[in-house]
Amino acid sequence: MPRTGLGGIVLGTVCCLVATLAQAAGIRFIDVPADVSGPALAGVVWTPCATRPVPSETAALPGVVNCPIDGKGLPLIVVSHGRRGSFLAHSDTATALADAGFVVAAINHPGDTAKDAGRTDAFSVLIERPQDMRRLTDFMLGVWKEAPVLDPQRIGLFGFSRGAYTGLVVIGGNPDFGALAGLCEKTGASTPKCVAVREGRAPTEAPVHDPRIKAAIIADPPLIEGLFTRERLAEVTIPMLLWRSALGGDGVVPEAIDELVPALSVRPDYRIAPNSSHFSFVRPCPPQLAEAAPVLCTDPPGFDRRAFHAEFNAAAVTFFRTQLK
Repeated sequence: MPRTGLGGIVLGTVCCLVATLAQAAGIRFIDVPADVSGPALAGVVWTPCATRPVPSETAALPGVVNCPIDGKGLPLIVVSHGRRGSFLAHSDTATALADAGFVVAAINHPGDTAKDAGRTDAFSVLIERPQDMRRLTDFMLGVWKEAPVLDPQRIGLFGFSRGAYTGLVVIGGNPDFGALAGLCEKTGASTPKCVAVREGRAPTEAPVHDPRIKAAIIADPPLIEGLFTRERLAEVTIPMLLWRSALGGDGVVPEAIDELVPALSVRPDYRIAPNSSHFSFVRPCPPQLAEAAPVLCTDPPGFDRRAFHAEFNAAAVTFFRTQLK
């Protein structure tokens, strides 16, 4: 799979740099326990907030910590971040969804985060990411102490970049990792994945799907020819809002996403963000983060990330409200 998440290494600083805003969303940190399927998962949950107190100015995230949850029978959205990213990368979208009545849960994918990138170029991460999302959903519907407020029949997924790849697998995609052979030969890359492909050790086990997911937003997936063919996408039948950047970047080729659309058996709501680049989908950067991570925070000339995210977040709310009603 193409390299994605350049600049993601600095996402771990977001906790310290995010400006605290007065939002209606409540926030709770979670820890999904380790089990036979994988290691412990650290995450955060955004919820509709029953009160409107002013958030603490010292909070690491915008929102109201442990705010009483407003509502019952609420839909759940699970979020998968990009390569070497963070569960905070889409906090503005999560907040918008929580303000609109959704519970949103995001986790860090072990071995592929800003602070823990030890397996970012290994096949194990690509295999485990979909399992991480299923484990997160299991936790939210079962162990999470607020689980009774959720409607287990209304679950959606949001994925960006490698998280978009993750989402495609979770909702039924069956990737062919052998398709990496051509890219590895062309680039001469010596990553663990390319070494495994050259040695005939590309994974062939059945990927993890989760039929509980009823709708998905997939943003700027990194695709290569043959990774997801029509046959390998035959089980992807749920409603999808598919976004791509206009210019791509960081391993994302816009034309490859265009080719994904006719390969899907159910046509998605397909949208292109004009004049955008790959990281334009990451939340607007506060000044400190923009200075520390220009690759992550710099958009093409004339592109207004805040204005785009107002549109993007509104579209996410409308899509999930429609599909998870």
